[in-house]
Amino acid sequence: MTMFPRIPYAGLIRAFLILSAGNLPGARGDAGAAIPWITYEAETMRTTGTVLGPQFAPFHVETESSGQRCVKLAAAGEFVEFRASSEANAMVIRFNLPDSDRGGGTNSALELFINGKSIRTLDLSSHFSLLYGNYPFSNDPGKGKPRNFYDELRVKNLTVAKGDVIRLQKSAADTPACIVDLVDLEKVAPPLNQPANALSVLDFGAAGNGEVDDTDALIRCIAEAKKQHRICWVPAGDFKLTRDILLPSAVTIQGAGMWHTTFVGDDKLYGHADRRVRFKLSGSDIHLADFSILGKLNYRNDDEPNDGVLGAGCADSTVSRIWIEHTKTGAWIYNGTNLVIEGCRFRDLLADGVNLCTGTNGTIVQNCSTRGTGDDCFAIWPTVSDQGYVGQIPQPGNNIIRHCTGELPFLANGGAVYGGAGNRIEDCIFSNITAGCGILISTTFPTSDERRKIDNNFSGTTVVSGCRLIRCGGYDHDWGWRGSFQICLDRRNIAGLTIRDVEIKDSLSDGLTVIARDGTKGPGALSNARLDNVRISNFGLGTEGRHGLLIGKDAAGSVTLIGSKIADVQNNSAAFTVVTE
Repeated sequence: MTMFPRIPYAGLIRAFLILSAGNLPGARGDAGAAIPWITYEAETMRTTGTVLGPQFAPFHVETESSGQRCVKLAAAGEFVEFRASSEANAMVIRFNLPDSDRGGGTNSALELFINGKSIRTLDLSSHFSLLYGNYPFSNDPGKGKPRNFYDELRVKNLTVAKGDVIRLQKSAADTPACIVDLVDLEKVAPPLNQPANALSVLDFGAAGNGEVDDTDALIRCIAEAKKQHRICWVPAGDFKLTRDILLPSAVTIQGAGMWHTTFVGDDKLYGHADRRVRFKLSGSDIHLADFSILGKLNYRNDDEPNDGVLGAGCADSTVSRIWIEHTKTGAWIYNGTNLVIEGCRFRDLLADGVNLCTGTNGTIVQNCSTRGTGDDCFAIWPTVSDQGYVGQIPQPGNNIIRHCTGELPFLANGGAVYGGAGNRIEDCIFSNITAGCGILISTTFPTSDERRKIDNNFSGTTVVSGCRLIRCGGYDHDWGWRGSFQICLDRRNIAGLTIRDVEIKDSLSDGLTVIARDGTKGPGALSNARLDNVRISNFGLGTEGRHGLLIGKDAAGSVTLIGSKIADVQNNSAAFTVVTE
């Protein structure tokens, strides 16, 4: 791999834009992330198991399944089987196993066959799935209300040709039933080579075998690479980390690829919040690329800090092609400025995929995908009172979430904006959002502090454009049924909102809703809002009596429809006006 010489961040980005603008995610005309894998849905496979679904009510495994259908393999010998449409060397299986009576998970296995030949046994566990009760949830099955049914298994070093028949078979009679939702097949590129100007973590004592603690070796390599103005190189392998990796200015960590270089947590230590896998960016000109983070977290505690990638007052930095699983959040950025998060995968988390919070400004999230998050897939959240985030310097706003794909969170929404100036969600796809909205524009969270003279409420024009929402608008544990697209006037006004070229179809409840939460938290009104070429079709899949566009009885303000195709507009508020042009 050719590495650019170290030049100022802004110059590097300009050079990249000039050289490859035609290939940038933001330059593509289609919506969603560029997905390098092919997904095969279990219910469309040949099977001797039982097809479950569709189901749309909360607390059912079918509801959390892609397309709200899945296949249960209960007896020994039951299988799902499909033909590969292209060659591949890696696989992801999204699966469910039951929990044990007291929580903690159960274990099972599937046998992988290719063209009738047994290739390997795939060990499965539900240790990292299944939560219960009310938010922020419990690991105790006795609390009821189960959710987070699924986990995923990565399988590498396969040889699959186009036309090969792939079978997943339950072989043992004495193991729990396994539910298969989907299988991804991917052709993964070989590991990247060490850059010429890099220092290898192996030369500082790292083992890369997943057993030896490599934390000190990585810290030493980072320090020396910074001193010499070189890159910290982490080759293919599993590198165990047991405490924070603090990243000051002018540091680059380069891996061999998200399927090849992996930072793993320690099962025995992960119950301690300071012993997890966490890369903390707290300077400028910091760059992370081409590796995975596989944490070991299986509970949610919002009093504990986040693991994964944490931006703490960072600027002019990049997070590229990182795969993050089994952490609380994927990328949590507060008071970040001019960042780029691109080409990342966020899977099976306890909270958000990406959260741009507090004073984050001028940051781009592009070509990223999420699946199985435990909160918003992508959020812009300029809160001022949560978890003690103080010291806001930039005015939050001008952030962009573009060409991203979000699906199947077990809580909350696909894309969400909770305030700030001039934020944008562009050319994204959100699908199978069965516990919330595909897109939510909301004033639910506190965004002002009179004492500190901070007001982060909506200002300028918030834009949602070129997005597709498919099978969204599910049942929120706290709010009831949400619209596929919802404008929520919960505490304050929203002024300046443009929604254009958006398609909403197959909504579980309403297509687009404008609501206010009965006014108990203060007045809220919508103004200077327009729906331009918004197309809404086929709604109410999961619950009856729904509408294409619904204005709640407590909403105030107005919205203008321009060239939009919306069947069944229902305005229940005398204080709200729908204007059609």
